[in-house]
Amino acid sequence: MTDSKQSTVPHDDDEDAEVLTPVRPRRKGIYILPNLFTLAALFGGFYAIVMAMHGRFEQSVYGVFCAMVLDSLDGRVARMTNTQSTFGEQMDSLSDMVSFGAAPALIMYEWALQGLGKWGWFAAFVYCAGAALRLARFNTNIAVVDKRFFQGVPSPAAAALVMGLIWAMEDAGYHAPASSPGLAWLAFGFTLYAGLTMVTNAPFYSFKDISFKRSVPFVSVVAIALGIALINIDPPRVLFGLFCVYGLSGYVVYAYKRMKGKPVSVIAISTDEPDEKGLHH
Repeated sequence: MTDSKQSTVPHDDDEDAEVLTPVRPRRKGIYILPNLFTLAALFGGFYAIVMAMHGRFEQSVYGVFCAMVLDSLDGRVARMTNTQSTFGEQMDSLSDMVSFGAAPALIMYEWALQGLGKWGWFAAFVYCAGAALRLARFNTNIAVVDKRFFQGVPSPAAAALVMGLIWAMEDAGYHAPASSPGLAWLAFGFTLYAGLTMVTNAPFYSFKDISFKRSVPFVSVVAIALGIALINIDPPRVLFGLFCVYGLSGYVVYAYKRMKGKPVSVIAISTDEPDEKGLHH
């Protein structure tokens, strides 16, 4: 009579026989290192909201900007340490929704939009909804999108547009925009533009094809040094200007491709190189 578990024990005359032991399934855990960065980014968005509730809008800007830096690091850390996980991906999306969706909308409403009544919360909600829709679309299209471009402006860049305006105006001394109708409507326009641009199909360059492991010409290092020096002259205005340029770049690329008769969608339909042939028109 044989044992139902069929354990194989090597005979004395067969020293090379293998002992089969049941393989225990590996427990699915949560990787600490990349999720620490994600949680820190989430805290940055939460901190920004709390600071806005107390009228400290410049600190709110710093909180969102810190969240941007941390958000750019968690994925790289996960890939470098081979600790990618589905849990981490979902956690990153939820963190982005708070830090780059809800936080900028609420901060902008507190800073300038509440004086516009229903139009103010309309713009804030459009931004918040645009961030949610953009993140959901990104998660569902991640396998078929041309990696060189984002489909619509990414939520951190949209948050940079909104928070950059607050930073530049606060630095210039405009601490009560609710009493200035012109500035309040300017904030309304920026918030609405950022929210709607997140859900457009305009291609925004992703910078994902830039490798820091490659050698670059010496002039590139000089250009980087000059860029850092230029930003240090007046960080709020220079960075805000760069954010605005990027926020318009997708439409410029879209118009250029239209003029040249090239495909403008970033959704691939084949396994070809995502250059011209493998994309929708």
